[in-house]
Amino acid sequence: MTWALVITGGMVGAPLRYLIDRAVGRWHDGAFPWGTFTANALGCLVLGLLTGAAEADAAPPDLQLLLGTGLAGALTTYSTFSYETLRLAEGGAGFLAAANVASGVVAGLGAASLGAALAQGLWG
Repeated sequence: MTWALVITGGMVGAPLRYLIDRAVGRWHDGAFPWGTFTANALGCLVLGLLTGAAEADAAPPDLQLLLGTGLAGALTTYSTFSYETLRLAEGGAGFLAAANVASGVVAGLGAASLGAALAQGLWG
């Protein structure tokens, strides 16, 4: 049953990441990888909210597997983040590469913290 929950969450998270990337790409034309940035920040928000809910005993283990490991795991993508950062650096956009790393880490930590704070307010 565990693997089925993870697979089901991943089946939603991976296409959602693709759709977010395409939708955001329509709004932002340029070298900065806004689609991956947005998907990663959203995944961190989901995981922060879920972690906060789990700490308050408001998220059962099956929900954690479905949404945390499955959905958020497939929604976020460290490999694409790394590839896009490398592509920027190799293409002579060192500032954008550094900005991608710095803003990605700050946004991810901020989104996870916001999610945890929201969960604390809801279930704390």
